[in-house]
Amino acid sequence: MVYDFDRYIDRYSSDSTKWHRYGEDVLPLWVSDMDFSSPEPVIRALHERAEHGLFGYCTEPPELRPVILERLQRLYGWEVSPDAITYTPGVAAGFNLACRAVTSPGDGMLVQTPVYYPILWIPDRHDLSLNDMELTRRPDGQYEIDFNAFEEAITDRTRVFVLCNPHNPVGRVFRRDELEQMAEICLRRDVLICSDEIHCDLLSSGSRHVPIASLDPEIAERTITLMAPSKTFNLPGLRCSVAIIENPELQEKFEAARAGLVPGPNVMGYTAALAAYRDGQPWLDQLLPYLEANCDFLIQYVNAHLPGINMGKPEATYLAWLDCRQAAIPGNPHEFFLEKARVALNDGSPFGRGGDGFVRLNFGCPRSILEEALGRMKNALMALR
Repeated sequence: MVYDFDRYIDRYSSDSTKWHRYGEDVLPLWVSDMDFSSPEPVIRALHERAEHGLFGYCTEPPELRPVILERLQRLYGWEVSPDAITYTPGVAAGFNLACRAVTSPGDGMLVQTPVYYPILWIPDRHDLSLNDMELTRRPDGQYEIDFNAFEEAITDRTRVFVLCNPHNPVGRVFRRDELEQMAEICLRRDVLICSDEIHCDLLSSGSRHVPIASLDPEIAERTITLMAPSKTFNLPGLRCSVAIIENPELQEKFEAARAGLVPGPNVMGYTAALAAYRDGQPWLDQLLPYLEANCDFLIQYVNAHLPGINMGKPEATYLAWLDCRQAAIPGNPHEFFLEKARVALNDGSPFGRGGDGFVRLNFGCPRSILEEALGRMKNALMALR
């Protein structure tokens, strides 16, 4: 079927966190939750499961694991044992479990900032030290890794590197050679890798995602990979994600860390994940060009109408990272656009070093909403003159 991503769906009258966080007059372009209806096969599968009428304790659908394994092989040439797959109710739960499993109080966690801010909450929750290194921003808005800084951030107590790839918020899809160099350093320094790859399906044209664990069996033995259908097919409220752990001892530690605390997905999460991965590709094939067109429109609008603001084109995700430091905005740009434009963006500061003066904008919405929000931002900046 043909999907209409221009269709406006009223979410304010629903239970949407995105649309209720701020006032009814605010256009919310903040949290990574798209304003598009999910694939029709997912909706149909959920209807059929609801009509069954019984919602007792559940196990994973027997078809789900083979579908995931086939997908990993088809997309990445990555052959994974069925026993390597386990499930969590979210990627954030996954990276917290991974760090809980492999660290002790006082150990260090390596990250590359600016980064998805719940990753930066991990050290406080698990009594770890934050070993952060800042990605290098080029004049064109793209980011690179300073590998000397990467290795210098590792201490004798660093036990885990939480990699975000594709990277949120800067939109990088790290190349194979970059992944190989990061992995080589981590192996040599005895640092386990936990790779958050939740945006791996949301690629711009010309980008190719490589799971870091697929590079080499030795790297796979030291890696926990986290993926999910939630961002790809707009299912974040259904709480189902996948952890791929090829090392049995590491998987045993992961399972021990969750015991009694973190359950698997619920019955509707499993149902939606299977339908999305098995039957959602036609929807995704139509979504990606729409997102890229939105991104191109955004870049053109920023360059033409938002003086002092610039951005690089993201290689993946539906999130733009806007540099507002030259826009002469008084104070925090997130607060400025919320108050003066009634547009809600993510404040860059919580994303760690390199985030001050930036905002994150979600362009995963109908073009009409994006145009209206950008127009409001333009008018707010013009009022400064």
